[in-house]
Amino acid sequence: MHGLREETLLTRLVPLLAAAFLTVFAGLYAPAAQALEVRAAVLRVDYPELLPISRYDLRPEDLAFAGAALAEEDNATTGRFLGHSYETVTRSTTPEEAEQAMAGLLADGIRYVVVDAKSAELEALTAQADEAGALVFNTRAPEAALRSDACRANLLHVAPSYAMRADAVAQFAIWKQWKRWLLVSGSNPEDRALAEAYRQAARKFGATIVEERELEDTGGARRTDSGHVMVQRQLPTFMQGAEAHDVVIAADATDYFAAYLPYHLWTPRPVMGSAGLRPVTMHGAHEAWGATQFQTRFEKLTQRRVMEEDYNAWLALRVLGEAVTRTSSAEPETVEDYILSDAFELAAFKGQKVTFRDWNGQLRQPLLLYDGRITVSVSPQEGFLHQVSPLDTMGLDRPESNCTAFE
Repeated sequence: MHGLREETLLTRLVPLLAAAFLTVFAGLYAPAAQALEVRAAVLRVDYPELLPISRYDLRPEDLAFAGAALAEEDNATTGRFLGHSYETVTRSTTPEEAEQAMAGLLADGIRYVVVDAKSAELEALTAQADEAGALVFNTRAPEAALRSDACRANLLHVAPSYAMRADAVAQFAIWKQWKRWLLVSGSNPEDRALAEAYRQAARKFGATIVEERELEDTGGARRTDSGHVMVQRQLPTFMQGAEAHDVVIAADATDYFAAYLPYHLWTPRPVMGSAGLRPVTMHGAHEAWGATQFQTRFEKLTQRRVMEEDYNAWLALRVLGEAVTRTSSAEPETVEDYILSDAFELAAFKGQKVTFRDWNGQLRQPLLLYDGRITVSVSPQEGFLHQVSPLDTMGLDRPESNCTAFE
């Protein structure tokens, strides 16, 4: 009888405690909760591209969309307590039809659009969204101009810039006392832009680029039966006779040579940048700071490992969900004001909360230095200080940006 009374008491207490928890949880979010329907979209622009060097880098059909699906689940978990519902629409399009796709989303009443596109399409789509009062999250384009002279008030950058990635690599190289760099870059415009970011990083952190070499992209297939044989003969010859250096920095934004560098150098040295040790927002082996549960949930949902594009889309929509939760508003102006305020912060499984730079709309975030198997290190590195945040040691700082759109 005594056990029966205890069981009866517990049976009565559990629902009461659960109700009390939900009441307290809901009360943490001010102003008072009200029913909201939050509709967002992920617009991915697919470009004609050659096959990547490695089959591991083939783009899955649900790239970016998979991250959006997980974010929708995460937002809905909190939203249920507050009467908020989330719906995410996904669209893939060609560059030629991108503006038409955006027009369809805006006509459907969507005012939050995550855009996975290169800079030319991103700028046009952002201008189009601005006319409809919509907020755009950039999850791909890395160009510095988008964070400076060409910035727009309705464009927030979740994707790190070339400068952020280069600075992440540079800090680790300096921490290791690898100060003499051999910079090897590609010949495409994106490769040259990335190479310039590494030149700026060298000046910023006190490294010396002892020599530069540019490898011409002659086009053609990147994966052939004889590819590795030709590379094994040609690359060492291309790399011989270089000035004495501590590390090779690869600037290959278009993925046509860097993956071959680490074991085809003339002088054996570590490779960093576009191959060897690479700066990424996320990778499938990262498990520190609670990332294991993120990885397992993603893999259960998608039956594959996470890629950067997935994480970037997830992060953009989680930024939106957090702002809606905290403001109890689905109005883009209110949401963006909160995102850019000092009150905003979001856990992102990388050791510290991420925030936004209010002068150019760039997300501050740590970058993982990944060797293909593990997280070797995380930048910003220890000892690199800043008056506002160590995260501001990577990328354009306020005095370096010419963006005035957020003033």
